[in-house]
Amino acid sequence: MEFAPHTDDDVAQMLAVIGRSSIDDLFAHLPAAARFGGTLDMPAGLSEAALLRETAALAGRNRHADDMVCFLGAGAYDHHIPSMVWPLLMRGEFLTSYTPYQPELSQGVLQALFEYQTMVAELTGLDVSNASLYDGGSALPEAVSMAAGATGRDAVVIAGAVNPLYLQVLATAAVGPGIEIRRAGRTAAGTVDASEVARLAQGAAAVAVQQPNFFGCIEDVPALAEIAHAAGAKLIVHTDLTALGVLEGPGALGADIVVGEGQSLGNHLNFGGPYVGVIACRRDDVRRLPGRLVGETVDRRGRRAFVLTLQAREQHIRREKATSNICTNQTLNALATAITLAWLGPAGLREMGQACLAKARYARERLCEVAGATPAFEAAHFKEFCVRLPADPVRVAEHAAADGYLAGVPVRTLLPGDGLDDGLLVAVTEKRTRAEIDAMVEAVARACKAVA
Repeated sequence: MEFAPHTDDDVAQMLAVIGRSSIDDLFAHLPAAARFGGTLDMPAGLSEAALLRETAALAGRNRHADDMVCFLGAGAYDHHIPSMVWPLLMRGEFLTSYTPYQPELSQGVLQALFEYQTMVAELTGLDVSNASLYDGGSALPEAVSMAAGATGRDAVVIAGAVNPLYLQVLATAAVGPGIEIRRAGRTAAGTVDASEVARLAQGAAAVAVQQPNFFGCIEDVPALAEIAHAAGAKLIVHTDLTALGVLEGPGALGADIVVGEGQSLGNHLNFGGPYVGVIACRRDDVRRLPGRLVGETVDRRGRRAFVLTLQAREQHIRREKATSNICTNQTLNALATAITLAWLGPAGLREMGQACLAKARYARERLCEVAGATPAFEAAHFKEFCVRLPADPVRVAEHAAADGYLAGVPVRTLLPGDGLDDGLLVAVTEKRTRAEIDAMVEAVARACKAVA
């Protein structure tokens, strides 16, 4: 949308001040070949009211997750957001504090970020968290970079089913520093092949696993930690914060670096972003932690104070010493996560996780009652699972959407050639009711018959 505030009289007055007779005269010094000589095929300008009506009509043709019943996942989830979260974030002192360049003057924001860091460290079972990264996708290469710097090695083992979108980001980021990506396959149960990880981990900087993995399956993190450490590598775990109410923090199970996507706690789907990346590590690696890190200290009068500390980004130290060129953090989105965690508390987070677990199990059982549908994997799962359908899942999803249900993500749209062309990845959050699950299953059953 472009707003043109100048009237013809305004333009004439400005041209007169600079000694030009027209807009064409203003650009007369440019070669004719460089100037557009025709007329633009553009509609006439609209008033503000007319433009708002037109854009509202165009937007009304869209159907989004709030209009439909959402079972989509694969890294972005339709969780309940407590009604008090965003009114708090809309306060001016939070909403306008993007990147304060005299950060110590912003004590309130620094304290809020310090609380966020504390919550993330406690959840992940590690010593230190930073003030957030851009998103869950960029968090993975940041962790790999940390591991490479710590070990002096230049390879990472991707253990089993890690979100392919995150792997695309890693593949791009790995080109510059020359990081080798080694892929360890998965077993028929849906979890990583540990023996293959052990073979590939020799000489690697890190082993990276997703917990729960891309298909929602629960990986054996302690076993992978043992394998990684025996090879002299770091263990990186990409986790779902909503699972940490029912699963042990990866740090307590042996992970050295934990990353994740914080969207599920306090952030809307936001049309795919902005989101918030999570990263935490052990104290030994704190000087390699990318981005902003808020520390607690006292001022010269002995009063509690907060500062940015141990900056390992290019803007603060010599480039060759920097671990990352990330220049900021997602303050507002990180605070949404912090407020949600504070509101839920340990018991609330546990209840959310238990609800996701139970509802996903029920949905999986019901979907497998559809004629010809079978579970793709038998490993334990959290809020997400994959089922094989007797009909093209892309067309099934389209038919279900016409009935008002976003039934899931067809696996082949993200993992073509993976052997799961008939797979549908379904996510069930605490928002979904039994009635919605049953109705979605009926919509999928109808769609399977329609497109078979």
